[in-house]
Amino acid sequence: MILPDFKGFPRTGRIIGLDWGARRTGVAVSDASREFVFVRPVIVTPRGDNSWARRVAELAGAENAKGIIIGMPVHSDGSPSEICDEIRAHAAQVCTYIDLPIAFIEENLTSVAAQESMGKVRRTDIKQRLDSEAARIILENAIALMRRSDV
Repeated sequence: MILPDFKGFPRTGRIIGLDWGARRTGVAVSDASREFVFVRPVIVTPRGDNSWARRVAELAGAENAKGIIIGMPVHSDGSPSEICDEIRAHAAQVCTYIDLPIAFIEENLTSVAAQESMGKVRRTDIKQRLDSEAARIILENAIALMRRSDV
C-alpha cells in the first residue's frame, strides 16, 4: 500500500531504500534497529524488461523488510520532476506483488552527495556503486525524518 507520508509507516524492522532509475535502481537496506544502513547491488533493468516491480518485491521478501522508501526527485524549487509519475506507477506495480507499506521521500542531489561520500574512486566503480550509495542517503534521510516525527 502506498502511504501519503510516514505516519502509518512501521516504526521497527528492516526497510529498503530505493533510488529509482529507468536502467539502474540503487538499493539500500537498514538493519532491524534502523541504526545502520547497508548498500546492496543495483537492480539493473534492461530495455523492455517489465520485471522491476517483481524483483523489488522479491528483494523485500528476501531481506524480511517491513516497508519500502523510494526517493522522489524534485527540482531545486521543490516542484516534482518529470519522472515522478513514472516512479509512482512503478511503486503501484510493486503493491501487486507484496503487501508492504511504500512511502516516498523528496530527494534532490543525492547522487552528488553519494559521489562525494565515495571519495576518490575509479570511474567504473562510480558507475557500479553510485546508485546504491544514493539509495543509502535516501534511506538514512527517511529514517531521520521518522525519528524526528516520533519525538
